[in-house]
Amino acid sequence: MSSTIEPFEIPSIPAERLALLKQKLQNAEYPNELEKDVGWEYGAPRWAVEPLVKAWLNDYDWEKARAEMNSWHHYHATIQGLHVHFIHEPSTVPNAIPLLLMNGWPSTFYEYHKIIESLRNGANGGQAFHVVIPSLPGYGFSEAPKVPGYGVAKNGEMMDELMATLGYTQYMLAGSDWGSNIGNWMARNCSDRCKGFHSVMPLCLPPSPTNTLSLLWTHPLHVIKFYASIILGIEAVYGNGFEAEELAFANVQSDPESGYRAIHGTRPYSLAYGLADSPVGLLAWMLEKFHNWTDHGGIHDTESLPDTISVDEFLTMVTIYWLTNSMSSSIRIYYEAFHEDETMSTCTGRVNIPTAIIQFPAELAKFPRDWVETSVNLQQYNEPDVGGHFPALETDQLLLDDLQRFGKLLRTEKWIN
Repeated sequence: MSSTIEPFEIPSIPAERLALLKQKLQNAEYPNELEKDVGWEYGAPRWAVEPLVKAWLNDYDWEKARAEMNSWHHYHATIQGLHVHFIHEPSTVPNAIPLLLMNGWPSTFYEYHKIIESLRNGANGGQAFHVVIPSLPGYGFSEAPKVPGYGVAKNGEMMDELMATLGYTQYMLAGSDWGSNIGNWMARNCSDRCKGFHSVMPLCLPPSPTNTLSLLWTHPLHVIKFYASIILGIEAVYGNGFEAEELAFANVQSDPESGYRAIHGTRPYSLAYGLADSPVGLLAWMLEKFHNWTDHGGIHDTESLPDTISVDEFLTMVTIYWLTNSMSSSIRIYYEAFHEDETMSTCTGRVNIPTAIIQFPAELAKFPRDWVETSVNLQQYNEPDVGGHFPALETDQLLLDDLQRFGKLLRTEKWIN
């Protein structure tokens, strides 16, 4: 390893800071609500937030979570002047593949805690990996950027440099949320090292010749279907689960779920005061997403978290953001990406390296396979019946199997050596 890399240990919560947290949780002031129960229509309701606040105050044990996290090897690397935190778990299995796993917002590296060892050890006789899980700049234990410009492209450059610093000349990339956004950019711009791209949230443009003229002769049927969908409707042509408004970044009139993106992408500073000062506000802001973007198996409106994500798992995520005061810096990536030059867009250009896509039913944005096929070099595709935006937590075995199958394919076809 380079001399710029130093070991790191997940810290305990300092006594004074822990006392302050408990004081704020104990004396939480809750907002007034309508007398009528409106479920989650207005956001996270008190009946869902308050029990989790009490669990954080009375039951949650950071030291237990810390012991689990410190069972993995953590490091800080100086990448383009910033200290970047990452987990690095090299495999002892022959022919293991370097794997860069990237999460997004409002998640952390801990999203992958259920599959780290299985990926490293090649569980069930599957493909083994040298596992690298970074915290993006401004997330968790990574240093926050001090200047503007840390959008998709900048983050992509830094993650590719991290893999190079670790000595990996070739690697497979997998991502969710911003990890998929950044991964899409890396798959197109770092293909000298990035040799395979696995995504749970593909980002693509419709198969229209106004986007790529060559589609007229490379995928003429896809083009015809797309224009038919304009006349007949997307669901009539492509089936249920695909909606045009999913393309909206911050248009709340066409997509109510994009409200948080509109705030993050335009005025992140103002929101950050409440999220930094109030642990209850931080928890509620995160809970809405862990509720809305997950698969609840038909009981969506009456529970806060799906039964696939435990209270302790969720509170570990929240505590990482609170302990590091990184919520304010993590949401700035929305502003940076929203104002990024169009030439740096994650949807600009085709991904030519081998790509695997797995689309879960409760994912925030899903696209028809036709659209995906015209945007990436699709070598593996899967649509499970269960799961959502955090598959490493919700459906860890499904995700593990999909990653291992794609890794084995990369080896078998010698796309990665």
